[in-house]
Amino acid sequence: MKYVNDTQNYDDIIGLPRHVSDNHKKMPMSQRAAQFAPFAALSGYEDAIEEAARHTEARPVLSEDIKELIDYKLRVISEYSEGEASADIAFFVPDEKKDGGRYESVSGKVERIDKDSGCVIMENKVKIPIKDIIDISGDLFDYLDIGL
Repeated sequence: MKYVNDTQNYDDIIGLPRHVSDNHKKMPMSQRAAQFAPFAALSGYEDAIEEAARHTEARPVLSEDIKELIDYKLRVISEYSEGEASADIAFFVPDEKKDGGRYESVSGKVERIDKDSGCVIMENKVKIPIKDIIDISGDLFDYLDIGL
C-alpha cells in the first residue's frame, strides 16, 4: 500500500538546493502573482448576453397619408422665416448594432431644412433625417386646416 507522505521516491533530490537560473532574473512578486490570475475563457460573453437582452423597438411603417402630412408640415415650416418656426418632432433612431431602434422627440425652433442632406436641423444643432420622422406637431399647426 502506497501513502501520499511516502518520500522515499524522492530521497535522491530532497537534500539538493533549489535551482537558481544563471540566465534569468528572479521574477518580481507582482508579476509572479499575475501568472496565477483567473483565466477568462469566455471573455466577451457577458457583453454578448447584455447586447442580446437589450430591447429595441421596431421601425414604424408609415401610411402614405401620414407621409404626405409630414411632407406638408415640412413645407409649412420651410415657408416660415428661418429660425422662427417651433415644432415638436418625433423620430426613429435606428440601432447601430441590431435590428430596430428607439423613438426620440425634440422640441424647439427649426433652424433650417437641408434638402441636400435630407435632414431637419434644429437650433440646438440636432440633425434629424427626414426619412426617420414619424410626427411633427406644435403651435404652428394648431391653426392650419389639415383636414384630419
